[in-house]
Amino acid sequence: MRIQSTVTLLITVLAAPLMAAEEEAPESPWAGKATLGYLATSGNTDNSSLNSGLEVGYTTGSWRHELIAKAINSTEDNATTAESYEMAFKSERNLSDASFLFGRLNWRNDRFSGYDTQFSQTVGYGRRLIDKEAHKLNAEIGAGARQSDLADGTSENETILRGDLKYTWLLGENSEFRQNFVVESGSANTYVESVTALSAKLLGNLALVASYTVKNNSDVPPLTEKTDTYTALSLEYIF
Repeated sequence: MRIQSTVTLLITVLAAPLMAAEEEAPESPWAGKATLGYLATSGNTDNSSLNSGLEVGYTTGSWRHELIAKAINSTEDNATTAESYEMAFKSERNLSDASFLFGRLNWRNDRFSGYDTQFSQTVGYGRRLIDKEAHKLNAEIGAGARQSDLADGTSENETILRGDLKYTWLLGENSEFRQNFVVESGSANTYVESVTALSAKLLGNLALVASYTVKNNSDVPPLTEKTDTYTALSLEYIF
């Protein structure tokens, strides 16, 4: 009986530091999500579409850094009908719990938009207008420059203003609504992007996301549509 009591005491003493260390383990500074969606149909028309994305954030002290990459590709009867790529890097410096400064680099390549590439560099001010458990709304405004290469071989260099709104509504324990709206406006062109998404958790960190994206350039080469839209159904893994 005494031996059993001694063994129990030793196990308790040895396990206590491990349990305390587990409880006090600091939250990882890394966070992000990966998205992948694919759809293929065959019959009278053969088409397929692929969309993928990656967002990785790193937070340390008053700083937060974020890397974003996206790709969309669609074919119909072996002909490409949509092809776009985007990469962005952003750094934020908190001024308070509600406000921050930011710097952002954004590169876009869209084969069918009339613009082969658009590369912008902006700095500005952001504010967390709503920061509650169910509702979050962030607003940003900034200024910078943009260099664009058009499909007709011409180039544009201009000063731009940038505005960004991000809204999140936690509908329930397993579902979320998201609305992002971006405007980059210069003397030669105004670029607008709206992304509406609804996610539903499937299992653990895996969710199903339905999204609708609208991209618009105010000035494009002749015979080019100003607006492109994308509808996607994707799997999203949060880490």
